[in-house]
Amino acid sequence: MSKGVVSSKGVVSKDEDYSQWYNDLVIKADMAEYSPVKGCMIIKPYGYSIWEKMQAVLDGMFKETGHVNAYFPMMIPKSFFSKEASHVEGFAKECAVVTHYRLKTDENGQVVVDETAKLEEELILRPTSETIIWNTYKGWIQSYRDLPILVNQWANVVRWEMRTRLFLRTTEFLWQEGHTAHGTADEAIAETEQMLGVYADFAENWMGLPVVKGKKTPNERFAGALDTYCIEALMQDGKALQAGTSHFLGQNFAKAFDVKFTNKENKLDYVWATSWGVSTRLIGALIMAHSDDAGLVLPPKLAPIQVVVVPIYKHDEELENISGFVKGLTKELKAKGISVKFDNRDTHRPGAKFAEYELKGVPLRVAIGSRDMQNGTVELARRDTKTKETVNQEGLATHIEGLLEEIQQNIYQKALKFRTENTTEVDTYDEFKRMLDEEPGFLSAHWDGTPETEQQIKDETKATIRCIPLDNKQEEGKCILTGRPSKQRVLFARAY
Repeated sequence: MSKGVVSSKGVVSKDEDYSQWYNDLVIKADMAEYSPVKGCMIIKPYGYSIWEKMQAVLDGMFKETGHVNAYFPMMIPKSFFSKEASHVEGFAKECAVVTHYRLKTDENGQVVVDETAKLEEELILRPTSETIIWNTYKGWIQSYRDLPILVNQWANVVRWEMRTRLFLRTTEFLWQEGHTAHGTADEAIAETEQMLGVYADFAENWMGLPVVKGKKTPNERFAGALDTYCIEALMQDGKALQAGTSHFLGQNFAKAFDVKFTNKENKLDYVWATSWGVSTRLIGALIMAHSDDAGLVLPPKLAPIQVVVVPIYKHDEELENISGFVKGLTKELKAKGISVKFDNRDTHRPGAKFAEYELKGVPLRVAIGSRDMQNGTVELARRDTKTKETVNQEGLATHIEGLLEEIQQNIYQKALKFRTENTTEVDTYDEFKRMLDEEPGFLSAHWDGTPETEQQIKDETKATIRCIPLDNKQEEGKCILTGRPSKQRVLFARAY
């Protein structure tokens, strides 16, 4: 535990120790906990309900763009990874390998691996599914009439991590991965860009998270891709977080797995491919972009509970009177698609309930007591601004609906203002290094386009090129490190 300032909720101040603040919030808000398996996590119901909301929205967006869901095995033959050289090189150090298929009890009564049950070929727990999916597509695709294939899967993956952090980087995590097949390069590129747009739409309009759309440099591309597109977000500590990626794979995997089709000219050609994905690290982004020392701050569109109603009463008769009103309000709110919880537990005082829902980031709290019932009013408390107002009960559901929309927009605008204020153009290497240490954020700077310069900057400063923004203006300049000519700025930051 950090020695920094700790709130009454047991949360370290983010200004004192941002990393500890984040971990405290995840655990104290009952979102996740560490697993007995090192590097893995248990996602608790409150945290998982946020993922379920994300999943439902994204799944609808995918289907709206013509995609369908499928499922492929978690275990992949090791030989599949040998077929695409850059892919295996990119994932080799992160792979978990299954070598045996049986256990037995030894002479001491201990459970051990049965050494006689060794697999003929080792199996890899999927770090990503390109190999097994393209092996499968070989049997699905013969003609241009079989294209495009627009498939997504919701799954878990395993990437062996040495340094882990709940939601942000764990050995096993949940995600979705789209894998599509096309008849032309143009179609595949259009798909890659379309899905990047879907991710940006979701991040900004649902998560309240402003993002920069861009391309990765060759050094930062997905292993096996010709181009990697990404959305990059800025967290409150000035570090960047990659919130989603979409990859143009060219014909690399089609050639590796011999996936050919007869085109409209009756000639054989290799299929063009894409893959794209987001994971449960979006929950980490949600926490780090919006929350404060009092707890989570959740955008209403993704909050498991959007409105909580807390009754304040002394006698059962008063509670019964309040409950009658709340029953009608709940019905009205649910009819508007608003999730509401009536916390009438008699085991907790109102103050303890207020603290609990503040910690959990519930966007709007409604407090109502006997005097409110007499006056025809309620007290509303916003989580985003911590402001309170007393309003009439008449038309309350409509007022709440409008307030939730206002909170959603305010959370986004606050994050956008933060990003704007923490994005700086720099023209010298000394200024670049000073800003990274004193005022971290996005640094827009010229780069000479070489991987050597990119790597040297990373080695010396721990800052990476997050992306080459898609909306970049062309501008003559000089690389901050080498002084060589450059035609555009790129976005640097230290990152998660």
